[in-house]
Amino acid sequence: MVSDHAMRTMIGLCTAILVAAALRAADAVFAPIAVALFVTALLRPVQRGIRSRAGAAVAALATMVLALVTLCVLALLSAWAFGRVGQWTIVNAATLQALYAQKVALLQDAGVPAETLAGMFDMRLMVRLAQQVTSQLQGILSFTVVTLVFVILALLEVDVARRQLEALRDSPGAAALLRAATRTGAKLRAYMAVRTVMSILTGLAVWAFASAMGLELAEEWGLIAFVLNYIPFIGPLVATVFPTAFAALQFGTWQVAATVFAALQVIQFLSGSYIEPRLAGKRLAVSPFLVLVAVFLGAFLWGIIGALVGVPILIAILCICEEFEQSRWAARLLSGLDADTAVPPAPREAGSA
Repeated sequence: MVSDHAMRTMIGLCTAILVAAALRAADAVFAPIAVALFVTALLRPVQRGIRSRAGAAVAALATMVLALVTLCVLALLSAWAFGRVGQWTIVNAATLQALYAQKVALLQDAGVPAETLAGMFDMRLMVRLAQQVTSQLQGILSFTVVTLVFVILALLEVDVARRQLEALRDSPGAAALLRAATRTGAKLRAYMAVRTVMSILTGLAVWAFASAMGLELAEEWGLIAFVLNYIPFIGPLVATVFPTAFAALQFGTWQVAATVFAALQVIQFLSGSYIEPRLAGKRLAVSPFLVLVAVFLGAFLWGIIGALVGVPILIAILCICEEFEQSRWAARLLSGLDADTAVPPAPREAGSA
């Protein structure tokens, strides 16, 4: 006979699988909500600051305008960088085709069977890639509009929700949930602050190295590295592979491409694995293994949006687990801290949520 513990474990696994399937099937609903809650947590201090000088409606509107301006600037810079790379590829398509054919011929002369590679690089492939990128951009635009609607509603109702939770003083669950929301907001803002600082430093380092190497589009590669660095693991990898491929095509030697790849890898390693953990400290204690799982699981469920919000969702889950005795062991286990390092106690003041 199956024990109660084994039965509960099986039910929990089945529930997790069903929840994941539901999240993926209804990504058009859940993904904008997750991003909207994340953005609302980031904008909360700005809203409180403006609300102290104006009404709640004016604060929500001004905060939304600020967020839109920031988003538009980042989108325009990203579009400019990727557009410049695409334009450079089209202008130099004939040269790239010749270099590609030359490398295939060298492989064939060396005895490597490369007949199947000869026709892989052509203009039709570029056109199909451009069409796919355009389709993705249209999807992101519609997603952004839906998300902004959720953000506006969340900014208008966040104070009401906080007061409702504060009114339930006799409910330990409500108080714990409010503390978890406070901790989550503080951690998410710290996470994005560290990410922004490291993205700027990484972008500057990539731009400086590309300029020193004589790699074309140095400014664009730096800006692309800055934008993609917000996506852990996947973003830095893409920001390294693309310049490496272009270096191989521009200079025509694998030695230069290997140098570019190694140098960019060093930059990304120092940024993501050495400097960033020291800036974040124990305040954002999360297991690196769980960060990787969150990124790839989020990408599997919701694509690039899921990869972007996977870590914030993980941080929120850990904050909630820390507030309840039954699940505190999970927060300690997944924090990445040593056994003798206690999880920081939850703040008792919930009014700043």
